Amino acid sequence: MLKRHGLLELRSLRRLLPATLVVCMLQVACGEKAVETHITAPPVLVKRATAHAVVDQIEATGQLLAQAEATVAAQVEGEITSVAADEGSDVALDQVIIEIDPQRRRLELENDQASVVQAQAQLDEARREYKRLETLVGRGAVSKARVDEAMTNLDLARSGLVAAQAQLGLALRALSDASVTAPFAGLLGRRYVNVGEYVNAGQQLFHLVALDPVEVEFHLSEVDSSRVAVGQSVEIRVAPYPNEIFRAKVSVVSPTIDVTTRTRRVKAVVANPDGRLLPGTFAHVDLGVTERSGVVMIPKEAVLQRSDGSVIFRLVGSDKVERIRVEPGIHRDDLVEVRGVIGAGDWIVVRGQTGLIDGSVVSLRNEDGTEFDAAAMASTRGVSGR
Repeated sequence: MLKRHGLLELRSLRRLLPATLVVCMLQVACGEKAVETHITAPPVLVKRATAHAVVDQIEATGQLLAQAEATVAAQVEGEITSVAADEGSDVALDQVIIEIDPQRRRLELENDQASVVQAQAQLDEARREYKRLETLVGRGAVSKARVDEAMTNLDLARSGLVAAQAQLGLALRALSDASVTAPFAGLLGRRYVNVGEYVNAGQQLFHLVALDPVEVEFHLSEVDSSRVAVGQSVEIRVAPYPNEIFRAKVSVVSPTIDVTTRTRRVKAVVANPDGRLLPGTFAHVDLGVTERSGVVMIPKEAVLQRSDGSVIFRLVGSDKVERIRVEPGIHRDDLVEVRGVIGAGDWIVVRGQTGLIDGSVVSLRNEDGTEFDAAAMASTRGVSGR
């Protein structure tokens, strides 16, 4: 009996043993999890965002452009009978550069003038005939059909005069176009034809460029796009004259930002009385300096580049962080300006943030690895820097 009782206790123990083990394992697991949570809270180094007074030097690169430039083409066909200017010469507004057989155009003009006189005479004759027949039809001397025919002849004579006058106008225009003039004052850059050549309407004759003034075209980044305005003075430097500064004035500011380059197009006018500044020359543009106060800056190493832009992690409370997207600005030493919801005095993770996500629990450390003094969190916000 005793033996059987002992056997039953042993069987009961065997049944209880797995449950006991499970409980122990759960306790160990829970304990390990708690320890793991404590151990794996990533250590991070935090520093405060500070406010600074900064001086911005705004610079850009661009190129010089001619303010007026044109390739002049023939408006009439014919033989080149005269060339009045050589390549590289200065020409004045409306100066005759090339003549395309003006003598032929004068003869055509005289012929069309005679046609107008003839058409006018025919109209006068048709008008007199109509009036004569109109008088006779009242007496019954001519038929109504005869009068109607005279009216038709009168209408045709009127149309003939209009056509002749239009042809005369074309002849006058052709004579004017036979003498090709400069549409603006400038430099004759290239001539494509010579005396004796036969040209067709639309064929290129010469290239003209105005050199005083010239323009400089450049682009500003989206960040600096609001710091330029029409009328603003800028300084220009070009490689051919490295020791000289040329003054320019902003004349055009694009009303939009280029969606591809995220830049804004700007033009400025540069006086060029001696013609030394040549279109196509690479130029350095200096827009001067601007002073700003209260600029929030953080260590550069705090900023991470992600698919949605630049992000940082700001401390919330004493052991959690939030992910914030910011817009970097100017750099100075080891600091970078950040635009966004960051304020001076905020605690920013500057080391150990690579694997963090929004809401991560962190363990604060000093630079030497020792535990961070949480009492420092209570210090006043709005820290300023020099």
